[in-house]
Amino acid sequence: MNFEPLQNTRIIDAAFGKDVDKIPVWIMRQAGRYLPEFRELRSKYDFFTMCQTPKLACEITLMPIKRFELDAAIIFSDILVIPKAMGMQIELIPGRGMVFPSPLKTPADIDKLKYPINVKEKLNYVFEAITLTRHTLKGKVPLLGFSGAPWTLMCFMVEGESSSTKSKAKSWLYKYPEESKRLLDLMSDIIVEYIVGQIEAGAQMIQLFETLAEYLNKPMFEVYCLSYIRKINSSVKAILKERQIPEVPMVIFAKGAHYALKELSESGYDVVSIDWTITPEEARKIVNPNVTIQGNLDPCALYAPAENLKKITENMVSTFGKKRYIANLGHGIYPDMDPENVKVFIDAVHSL
Repeated sequence: MNFEPLQNTRIIDAAFGKDVDKIPVWIMRQAGRYLPEFRELRSKYDFFTMCQTPKLACEITLMPIKRFELDAAIIFSDILVIPKAMGMQIELIPGRGMVFPSPLKTPADIDKLKYPINVKEKLNYVFEAITLTRHTLKGKVPLLGFSGAPWTLMCFMVEGESSSTKSKAKSWLYKYPEESKRLLDLMSDIIVEYIVGQIEAGAQMIQLFETLAEYLNKPMFEVYCLSYIRKINSSVKAILKERQIPEVPMVIFAKGAHYALKELSESGYDVVSIDWTITPEEARKIVNPNVTIQGNLDPCALYAPAENLKKITENMVSTFGKKRYIANLGHGIYPDMDPENVKVFIDAVHSL
């Protein structure tokens, strides 16, 4: 597609275990609602219109890149584009968040989903946004793509809206284990195609978000998360090899799954992203030394006064060290965050 050469390769180098001049840093949900320029644009368009309009998605993706010295951009989109492509209606309701008016109530509802789907057609707006953004970035920093992982998507599809227990989705695993696996399998197939499509469109790194892993114990995580996480990675790499497309770094983020860090670091991904519930020292002991670690500042730390935030960040970064490390938060940035504190965090990372 004749993209311009990459000027800043830090995050790619760190993911592949190469030496870097400075520790790379980016922030989960960096293109979003904590930025006043995003809120201004949001007042004119509904959320999914912004996701489904490549020009708008590109504009939002670049907002934090224009403000901060970040080492990567991440395409503005949402993990729920997959259930939407499968025919599920989703509404963003103030005070309730993303709501599915007709969630999956029994396994019989799986048959109401559109499957198989033409991923290139249904999710083409994401691919177009990635290609447009790659051209617009002009090689300044790498562009990340992403997808929700099967269990996390299943939770949204069954719960219907935000839940503090995920009991409806978890009950499926106990009542309908085989039907749950069927749903997770078909979503895995879509996710593989979706990730490959993003890479073909120009994504230079991919993160898989299993953000609701914390609701499962280790045995259930291994059956209903880890097996699909492995399948997605191996399938994507096999397709890239078959199509003679160079591999890009793959990141797995399973929030709350510190109990499975060893297994995650042996699942084939180049980078394991961790939340704030484990120390850098513990993570380094557990994670395969040939795998890069990403994370893991508590997002709430960004509320701290600038000097305190600087010290907290410097302590985290110096403990992880420069080798095989990408600085990030332990989850997405909060919507009421002061952009000035974001700058303090980024500058503190780059100062070491």
